Amino acid sequence: MRPAVDRRADMRPDRPWEYAHLADADLKKTVLHALHVELGAKMVPFGGYDMPVQYPMGILGEHNHTRAAAGLFDVSHMGQVTLHGPDAVAALETLVPGDIAALDVGSTRYSMFTNEAGGILDDLMITNRGDRLFLVVNAGCKEADIAHMRAKIGSRTKVEYHEDRALLALQGPQAATVMARLAPASVAQKFMTFRTGDVAGIPCFFTRSGYTGEDGWEISVPADRAVELARAILANPEAKPIGLGARDSLRLEAGLCLYGHDIDTGTTPVEAGLQWSISKRRRAAGGFPGAARIQKELAEGPARKRVGILPEGRAPAREGTDIVDASGAKVGTVTSGGFGPTVNGPVCMGYVPAALAQPGTSVGLVVRGKTLPAKIVGMPFAPHRYFRG
Repeated sequence: MRPAVDRRADMRPDRPWEYAHLADADLKKTVLHALHVELGAKMVPFGGYDMPVQYPMGILGEHNHTRAAAGLFDVSHMGQVTLHGPDAVAALETLVPGDIAALDVGSTRYSMFTNEAGGILDDLMITNRGDRLFLVVNAGCKEADIAHMRAKIGSRTKVEYHEDRALLALQGPQAATVMARLAPASVAQKFMTFRTGDVAGIPCFFTRSGYTGEDGWEISVPADRAVELARAILANPEAKPIGLGARDSLRLEAGLCLYGHDIDTGTTPVEAGLQWSISKRRRAAGGFPGAARIQKELAEGPARKRVGILPEGRAPAREGTDIVDASGAKVGTVTSGGFGPTVNGPVCMGYVPAALAQPGTSVGLVVRGKTLPAKIVGMPFAPHRYFRG
C-alpha cells in the first residue's frame, strides 16, 4: 500500500503564509536547514521536511533570476539509491517500463515505477554507473520505493539508500558559468549525462539535468560537506538561493509533472503524455507491471490525456479547478496551475477526454464559481533550454 502524499504545503507554494500554522517539531530537516534560515528563508512543511518556500528576493524574483542567471535549490529531501550487482539492470526492468538495458554508461534516463493497473507509483531518474545503477526518487515516496525494490528485486540486487548524501540543483543559463569555475570538466557534459569529480574541491557526482526546463546540474555531495558546497556556489554572483515556490512555477512553465498532483497511482504513463520514455523494445516485450494496459493505450490511445491549458485574462486556475466543455459539463480537473512569470500570465495543466485534447480546443475553467474561457495548448509553456552539445 502506498503512503498518502503530503499535500499540505506543496499545493500552494506561491502562498506560504497559508502554511504558517503547520509548524511541526517532527518534520525532518535537510543538512542545509540552518543555512536556509541564515539566508532568511520562509520555511514550510513539504514531503515530511521543513523546506524553504522562498527567500527575501521573493518567488517572482527567484523565478526570474533562475531564468536569467542561476538558481541553487536544496533537493536533499529526495531519495538517492544505488542498485548493486550484475543483475541490477534486468531486475529493475521488471519494475519500470524504461529501457535500462540500452542506457549507456554515464547516461541518465527518466522512468516510472508502475503498478499492476498501469498506474504510476513514482517517477525517478536512473543513471548507469557501469557496475551499478544510481536512482533519484521523490521525497514523499522514497521509503515506499525502497521497500518496494527490496521486496520485489532485493534477492537479485542490493538496494543501498544513501542517507549520508545531500543533493543540490544548480539551474539556469549561467549555471555553466558557475560550474566552469568550480568543476571545469563538467562544462563539456551533455544533457542527461553523469560524471564524478570535484566541485569546489569536494568529491561529488553530478548529472546535467534538472526540473526547471533550464540547463543545469543535480549534484550529489557527501552530507557533511553540503553546506561547504552550497556556500561555494552562492559565492558566485550569478547564483542565488531558490525556494519551492519558484521551483514549482518553473517546472509548471516547463510542462513537467509533479508526483501526487499531475501523476499518481491512478494515472498511466500514456495518459500523462510520458510514452516517450518507453522504448520500442519495452513497448513490444512488456515485462513490467501494468504492461497490458499500457500496451493497449499505446496502440489505441488513452481515454484521457494530460494537456496544457492557457486561461484567458489574468485569473489563475489552481489545482482542483473544474474543467468544463462548451455545454458547461465537467470534463476534467486542473492538476497544476498558477501564474507563469516567464509567460506573463496564468498557465495550468490537467486531464481532459482525448477528444478534447487537441491544441486550440476551447474549454472553461470554473474559478470562484465563474466559468472563465481557456484554450488547450501544447507544452511546454516556456521553451526548454537543455544543453545537448
